[in-house]
Amino acid sequence: MNTIDKIPTGKIRRAGKLIQTGAKVGVNYLKYYGDKLVNSEEVAKERLDKSNASDIYEGLKKLKGSALKVAQMLSMEKSILPQAYVEQFSLSQFSVPPLSPPLVVKTFKKYFGKHPNDVFDTFSSRSQNAASIGQVHRATKDGKHFAIKIQYPGIAESISSDLALVKPIAIKMFNIKGKDSDKYFKEVENKLIEETNYELELTQSIEVANACKHIPNLKFPEYYKAYSSNRILTMDWMDGVHLSEFTATNTDEVAATKIGQALWDFYMYQIHVLKKVHADPHPGNFLVSKNHELIVIDFGCMKTVPNDFYTPYFELAETKNINNPVVFEAKLYELEILREDDTEEEKLFFKELFHEMLSLFTQPYHVDEFDFSDPVFFNKIAELGKKYSQSTELKNMNGNRGSKHFIYINRSFFGLYNLMDDLKSKAIQINNFATL
Repeated sequence: MNTIDKIPTGKIRRAGKLIQTGAKVGVNYLKYYGDKLVNSEEVAKERLDKSNASDIYEGLKKLKGSALKVAQMLSMEKSILPQAYVEQFSLSQFSVPPLSPPLVVKTFKKYFGKHPNDVFDTFSSRSQNAASIGQVHRATKDGKHFAIKIQYPGIAESISSDLALVKPIAIKMFNIKGKDSDKYFKEVENKLIEETNYELELTQSIEVANACKHIPNLKFPEYYKAYSSNRILTMDWMDGVHLSEFTATNTDEVAATKIGQALWDFYMYQIHVLKKVHADPHPGNFLVSKNHELIVIDFGCMKTVPNDFYTPYFELAETKNINNPVVFEAKLYELEILREDDTEEEKLFFKELFHEMLSLFTQPYHVDEFDFSDPVFFNKIAELGKKYSQSTELKNMNGNRGSKHFIYINRSFFGLYNLMDDLKSKAIQINNFATL
């Protein structure tokens, strides 16, 4: 894989890269209009999606940081994006061009004040794994093997300007309107800023690992404050394969269920007991050991679940509340899904939308044991997502609704469901966390 000798850090230079990407997308559309003359609409659209997805990803991966993080977040939206985009953007989860060895050493010295060889007995300047905000290197000291996560230079400083650049795209994609729409972008900005604070991640990692270490078949690395800083994070090197690599080749149903149960228990324990959740559940943040244990390796994005959101959110997971029109409507207002300025048409539409969605999405919580290998359940979710992504009614309504907490809580659940779908885990004990 090619390496990167520099990352655009200035607002103008980063905007310029996005403009170049936009020009390529424009050319792709010109080709698409010509392609439609000689091929079917379906074939032409598929080629357009592949070309656009490739060009957009190529542009974002050179920028890294929050621009690439947006692609990573979108790669989890399997029911919204065309498959070509999901496949390309999924690469941002753990496979992007790394920094060149000279830039790695320069960046380490800048953030730690010393050459890596003055800190460790051995240090590989070639990345073992590169993602959106940082990349991982292998090192040893006194016989121990470490994973050193080094943040890309200038990423923390470019978050606000990057989001300003992608904001118009997000507004159009998610139909966000209204004067208070900034609360959603502020929530994303604050979380991305937290993700660049490796001292905070160090603290969060230790806290969650200690709180969840009793969960069966779950493993965490140990973290080392002495070898960490605000932009460098050092932990144990953990042997294993990325979760997506495991699911791509696994045929062992017992192993899939073992790992799936650990993953499910981990999320349920966090949400219901800790009231704080790992809000970045993509395959690049999990490894599978040779003994089929789940290893969690990244705690940069943690979301606290406040009680005034937690209570109505999970009350809407109960069948009796979903099917009680008065209670259901009251909870929708409590969660800011319905608004006082809604028209009767909007109120009716969103009540029906969320009733249909919650009736389906909460099915696992209505039983003691659930089969996540059942394609019917996930096909229904995909069909529902497709239905509303193509809804002309929804496009004409104000999509700016719901508490700001939905952004990362829903991301956690959609990501968890996607991982459970990938694992094809059977016989998952839904309330197992309560006895741990």
